[in-house]
Amino acid sequence: MNNSEQIEGRSLAEILKIRREKLQKIKELNFNPYGYEFPKTHSCNDVIDNFDQLENEATVKVAGRLMAIRRMGRASFCHIQDEDGRIQIYFQENKIGKPGYKLFKLLDIGDIIGITGSVFKTRTGEITVAATELKLLAKNLRPIPIVKEKDGNVFDAFTDKEQRYRQRYLDLIVNPSIKEVFKLRSKIIQWTREFLDGYDFLEVETPVLQPIYGGAFAKPFKTFYNVLNRDFYLRIADELYLKRLIIGGFEKVYEISKNFRNEGVDRNHNPEFTSLEFYQTYVDYNYLMDFMEEYFKFMIKKIGKSQFEFGEHIIDFSNPFEKRKMFDLIEEYIGCDVKPLSEDELRSLCEERGIEGKPGYKYGKFIELLFDNFVEHHLIQPTFVIDYPKEISPLAKTKRNGSDKIVERFELYIGGQEFANAFTELNDPTEQRERLEKQSRLRELGDEEAQAMDIDFITAMEYGMPPTGGVGLGIDRVVMLFTNQKSIKDVIFFPQMRT
Repeated sequence: MNNSEQIEGRSLAEILKIRREKLQKIKELNFNPYGYEFPKTHSCNDVIDNFDQLENEATVKVAGRLMAIRRMGRASFCHIQDEDGRIQIYFQENKIGKPGYKLFKLLDIGDIIGITGSVFKTRTGEITVAATELKLLAKNLRPIPIVKEKDGNVFDAFTDKEQRYRQRYLDLIVNPSIKEVFKLRSKIIQWTREFLDGYDFLEVETPVLQPIYGGAFAKPFKTFYNVLNRDFYLRIADELYLKRLIIGGFEKVYEISKNFRNEGVDRNHNPEFTSLEFYQTYVDYNYLMDFMEEYFKFMIKKIGKSQFEFGEHIIDFSNPFEKRKMFDLIEEYIGCDVKPLSEDELRSLCEERGIEGKPGYKYGKFIELLFDNFVEHHLIQPTFVIDYPKEISPLAKTKRNGSDKIVERFELYIGGQEFANAFTELNDPTEQRERLEKQSRLRELGDEEAQAMDIDFITAMEYGMPPTGGVGLGIDRVVMLFTNQKSIKDVIFFPQMRT
């Protein structure tokens, strides 16, 4: 359909002026350009899917945004788009009357209209609604990008990433297929609740504004609480509050929440993100590995397939998840056993390999640097990486029957990205205090992401915390995986953008 008359040869200022002039003409014709309601009876897809029942036998009411117009004297065609699809509308002056046809001639791409009419097929076989009544529901004053289609193929698509992210509403209008990504996101969150509820977990809510942040290595966002005359922080994790509930007597709790970390923006990170954290008493990280594998099996059953394209990889969930020790993987990919190395030797090794630590980095951080730079991107199929340095895991229990420098922790990697982080949770309050005190000293040395001391949490632990296993899972990354999106911005409606 020829939409070029709408924009070609005109500046934006001219288009805006013309649209406002049309708005005034519509008002002069005694039409309200911004309707109050329209009682739809069918969606566009409903009409198409039920054509045999609706053809020439029923009056339908459909509504949507005008996406294409072909004017031909006293008879014209257009296409409207609603949440789920598009349908063609046919206008004849003798069917909708002269006032209605005058209104139609003042419409533009982007207007939202309601149509009452009957259903038929054109000579080319396209299911169409023949309008008997037109109602303008919202006049468009600003032109939308026009995506051209021919024979079902889209060309000249709206692909400007910056504009798509900054004006997501335009992206949703012009690229309606991306709605499917966000619909699946909603289902993934629903299914996550269904999975955990099926194991008798209790969904809870914990504070977003916290007097002391904790539970992760991250720099927080800080705000000021006027009534209390003190600084507060947006949470970086739910962990310490969920553990308080475990101490209080709940045995299985979870929270799906927005967390906030004052960090950079890249394809895997957004300062505001959605995570799942859950905690279960009397289990350890071995149990949790089986539980997380069961979670993903549950998800793929809901979606209906076991193999997923993720970037240039095919992820196969039909096989058992692999379990690999962190230090073994580092040795495999850098060709050096780092277990016996001292902190200074690790620092030198990192420098030799072209990576440099930040102020305050110690033994554990250098191990993490080696892993992040030389191992992570190799872990394509689902892999539990287990047994991490204690220094970078201050909330996890020391590995039983192993080195005192190692804790019972795993991270789940898929497609070269981390998806989940889990511990056999430390429940010794004396040791927990000592570990957080060490973190405080690292902060003094310049490590802004070191964890803060939370005295109230230590006090709670002193009342007795049962053995517990806990998991944090990135919901945004799960959605990226199952929808094959390369950037976290593609699965968040309104991502943070640099100015």
